Amino acid sequence: MKELLANRVKSLTPSTTLAITAKAKELKAEGKDVIGLGAGEPDFNTPDHIIEAAYESMKSGETKYTPAAGTVALKQAVADKLEEDQKITYNLSEIFVGSGAKHVLYCLFQAILNEDDEVIIPTPYWVSYPEQVKLAGGKPVIVEGKETNHYKITADQIKEAAGPKTKAVIINSPSNPTGMVYSSEELEEIGRACLEKDLLIVSDEIYEKLLYGGAVHTSIAEISPALKEQTIIVNGVSKSHSMTGWRIGYAAGRQDVIKAMTNLASHSTSNPTTTAQFGALAAYKGPQDAVEKMRSAFESRLNKVFDQVNSIPGFRCIKPQGAFYLFPHVKEAAKNCGFDSVDDFAKDLLSKANVAVIPGSGFGSPDNLRLSYATDLESLEKAISRISSYVENKNAD
Repeated sequence: MKELLANRVKSLTPSTTLAITAKAKELKAEGKDVIGLGAGEPDFNTPDHIIEAAYESMKSGETKYTPAAGTVALKQAVADKLEEDQKITYNLSEIFVGSGAKHVLYCLFQAILNEDDEVIIPTPYWVSYPEQVKLAGGKPVIVEGKETNHYKITADQIKEAAGPKTKAVIINSPSNPTGMVYSSEELEEIGRACLEKDLLIVSDEIYEKLLYGGAVHTSIAEISPALKEQTIIVNGVSKSHSMTGWRIGYAAGRQDVIKAMTNLASHSTSNPTTTAQFGALAAYKGPQDAVEKMRSAFESRLNKVFDQVNSIPGFRCIKPQGAFYLFPHVKEAAKNCGFDSVDDFAKDLLSKANVAVIPGSGFGSPDNLRLSYATDLESLEKAISRISSYVENKNAD
């Protein structure tokens, strides 16, 4: 029989996050008291007024196709949000609504990349960036965000990495997995480098509403008209309004890119789910008190457990400014526990301590672990206590 699978899918790297999550669920099904710190989604339900708006839309007959790039009302709500929060004006022809921010990014890379075009991706990175670039025929160019620079890359690194085939650079702020936030000054320098090298900026801002310790979110697109023209903002309601399963994200940027993404969606997914669009409309146009309540809860958890994590022998962690992850460097702890790799360390934590964490290798940082604090405080503190006891007992052996 002829080979059935395309090279593009054979080259994909399986998701470390999904593998750990699947193993944790398997152990739970066996009756094990497993605590999962791998969650990439808020542990709060979607606010009631959003659920009610979606329900009412279905009852009123809004269950049909919409335009491929989203309803006019939702695109206008996105435009209003960007005007209010970032002070940037976009026409509706410059906005694309997709089936989650991941789908939006997929459409974007498919729309802009030709074979062997390069995209600069800072480490630590969200797991799907390199895979989506490869699926579009592009080549990821990995640039290390050094721990000494709070896991952020610099303008000089971009200029050094950019070559004749480099088309874009990804900036994720606040970052998954580190929670680090780029300052406006840092973004201004990065923006100058991107303009100098004529690089499209993919600005992933999905965690923008989850900020702590007085951190401020700046979109690189708001710094200057030139950078707005050079930037595609990617965002959505998944993290800000606890709507991960609703699958609504958006892109805002150049009309030619948005049109190409729309054409691609029209021949693949068609429109985002109609009911979910009405929920997202209510999310943007309705009260925002639930957003602040959730953000405040995450900040409270962070402040209560950060020192506990940092006190585990062999762990060192920079306090995050956003998102809902801790990203400690744990290479020393793994070595002291008898493991050459953090991946093996994480597997043993799951099997021996019943705590599921995500190895940093999936994020391009093999010496780290990602711990999500998008879980209740009692479970969170219990999990950290288990990790600490496990490490201390291993060290004592």
